[in-house]
Amino acid sequence: MGRAGGGGKMRLLPLIAATYFMVSGGPYGLEDVIGMAGYGRALLLLLVIPVVWSLPTSLMVGELAAAIPEEGGYYRWVRRAMGEFWGFQEAWLSLAASVFDMAIYPTIFVLYVGRIEPAWTSGYRGTGWALAVVVVCMVWNLRGARAVGEGSVGLFCVLLSPFVVLTAVGLWKGLVGGGGLGMAGMGIPMAGAGLARADWAGAVSVTLWNYMGWDNASTVAQEVEEPQRNYPRAMLMAAGLVALTYVLPLAAVGLAGIPAARFSTGAWTDAARELVGPWLALCVVLGGMINGGGMFNALMMSYTRVPYALAEEGLLPEVVERKNRWGVPWVSVAVCSVGWALALRLSFERLISIDLVLYGAALILEFVALVVLRVKEPGLARPFKVPGGVWGAVGMGVGPVLLIGFALWAARGSRWLGCRRWGLRGLWPRRGRWFI
Repeated sequence: MGRAGGGGKMRLLPLIAATYFMVSGGPYGLEDVIGMAGYGRALLLLLVIPVVWSLPTSLMVGELAAAIPEEGGYYRWVRRAMGEFWGFQEAWLSLAASVFDMAIYPTIFVLYVGRIEPAWTSGYRGTGWALAVVVVCMVWNLRGARAVGEGSVGLFCVLLSPFVVLTAVGLWKGLVGGGGLGMAGMGIPMAGAGLARADWAGAVSVTLWNYMGWDNASTVAQEVEEPQRNYPRAMLMAAGLVALTYVLPLAAVGLAGIPAARFSTGAWTDAARELVGPWLALCVVLGGMINGGGMFNALMMSYTRVPYALAEEGLLPEVVERKNRWGVPWVSVAVCSVGWALALRLSFERLISIDLVLYGAALILEFVALVVLRVKEPGLARPFKVPGGVWGAVGMGVGPVLLIGFALWAARGSRWLGCRRWGLRGLWPRRGRWFI
């Protein structure tokens, strides 16, 4: 598989940090959930969805990544369980989702640059900033998985430091200083009042997006130290960190009395300015830029290993297998970066809808692979195992599949769903040739 990146393999702490950025990147992105649902309902979603979505998914990833620690991750699991055809469907669904997913993070970066000075991102300048994020992260990734993982640790600390201050001040003002609005201010209606105004479908979809991506770290398994031991630990620790860094800031600003109706993308800046002052607002803006860049950087490491794995098995040209001296598939990194750059002009809401449905379809295949491998290969060494036997594996997928179904229902009016005419038969390569 070549040499590990950056002169060595990624250890547990960098793996946790990289996983955190592949899933979350901090409270940025929650603003729309608050604005759509109110504080109380947003808090309810952020507490319930991890139990029925994040926990089952992280347990599934923990078992399969520990049992099959191969480069390509989820693609290898599905292929081993169900054969070459379904393995390829897993790969193209994930890569198609990545086109829309990866365009989101430079967009977030540009949104926060514009908070400093709107003129900096007007017109072509916004696209220029977004392209700069793509190029910088591409160069960073070419230094290897270890460089990305260790960089994620530092970015994690810098990113969350403004929210530590914001949360502390918000909780103090709400609980001690008497500035809170109580349960009604948190958006929990009395006798059901106001529920009709809540955009539940939108709030659930954005919350799911903020909690998805647990399988992404699996694609660099050959570049992780002791993957059988570290993947399950990293999944569970990252899941706890994500939930904690979502719930605490949300509760703090709600208790401090900031109206939920004022929240939309980028509103953490205004909350920091109101509760503490301009200096913290600037820190939150800089953190938002780190959020966009850090998530793009970590996910680039993940997604670019899938074309490499496909090329190893003859489903993509051999040139995609080429690695540099740090063991990075540099051709895959370059080609994927170009593809992601082409989607930078799509709107934020459209990106989330498309990304969620494509990712959801790929995730369902992974849960199916978990069950099939329990039946097909009962003797497979599983250093970490979801409890409950075959039925326990089946049960892991129930909550995520139901939520994916809801996301499909919520997106039923989107015009892009007309792309269903593509079908599966038109997206299957024979070795060395493509049939479209």
